[in-house]
Amino acid sequence: MAESLREIRVGLLAYGAIGDQHNLAVKATTGLQLTAVADTNPERLAAAKEIASEIETYTDSTAMLDSGLIDLVVISTPPNSHYSWAKESLDRGLHVVLEKPMALTVEECDELIGLAASKDLLLVVYQNRRYDADFVTMKKLIDDGAIGQVFSYESFVGGYSKPCSYWHSDVEVSGGAIFDWGSHFIDQILATIPGDVDAVSGINQKRQWSHVTNADHADVAITFSDGTRATFTNSDLAAARKPKFYVLGTTGAIVGNWDPAAGSTPADLPAILTVHRADGTTEVISNSQVTPHAFHQSIVEYLKNKTPMYIDTRQSRDVVAIMQAAEESALSNGRSMKPLLLR
Repeated sequence: MAESLREIRVGLLAYGAIGDQHNLAVKATTGLQLTAVADTNPERLAAAKEIASEIETYTDSTAMLDSGLIDLVVISTPPNSHYSWAKESLDRGLHVVLEKPMALTVEECDELIGLAASKDLLLVVYQNRRYDADFVTMKKLIDDGAIGQVFSYESFVGGYSKPCSYWHSDVEVSGGAIFDWGSHFIDQILATIPGDVDAVSGINQKRQWSHVTNADHADVAITFSDGTRATFTNSDLAAARKPKFYVLGTTGAIVGNWDPAAGSTPADLPAILTVHRADGTTEVISNSQVTPHAFHQSIVEYLKNKTPMYIDTRQSRDVVAIMQAAEESALSNGRSMKPLLLR
């Protein structure tokens, strides 16, 4: 049966914290069918079958890739294995969806992009925070000119807390504090601010938490060719949280404050957005309603109709280039770097 007339068979490679999200999204998306899941943990495989009882399960991921049961694989392994599993999958003629970051070096990203193009296969990163209600709302306000031309954009995530001992806190596995949350927030910056990037700098602070190898506090600064400046901070040493977003424009500002209802996990709820106007007035803006599973539906539209996807693989690659430059900058105490971008 022609691919355009049948469902796209999906395999999930690793079923960790985001496994249920992909499982439910595939189930809800017309044109996708979950047919296989691979994980070394039998309890995780059992959890996957609770949602999709008809799937085949594997404790050997290579066996799933070779099974002939899938057309597309969603790779949710730790970041230091993204490149190798994506290459294995593309070599087998499978479409690939990667969790963030795309890989840990821009060289690995470029190789994967070239391989996918040579085989006419989809390679895309699940930049799920691009679909967050607060970011969608803020970006529309900016695009509509609500605060004039943006010239300063600050973003922040964190608090004062002991980091987990999971792979997220292992610099060799995660890529470091910049890579962990930066994959989301720097993607949002590039989606909002056009133009060339002139310089990137980064600082990593290791001050308190000796049980993990990630930095305790990380700052990234991006300077665009017109002088616009954007920053991202990820901190486990912030006893006082900054707003999630603090954006200045020529006629106003947008502040995105963390929702206190989220308690100790503020990233779980959308920020509360307030527009500050030049005349001194303010307005709290209701967050937009977002379309559920829009990313997964866009996969179907691309593979069946070649409809361009909102998530651009080249931008996901540029996010890695900026984060890699920031990490290199941090090694020299914040010396400016100029990454080679595709935008």
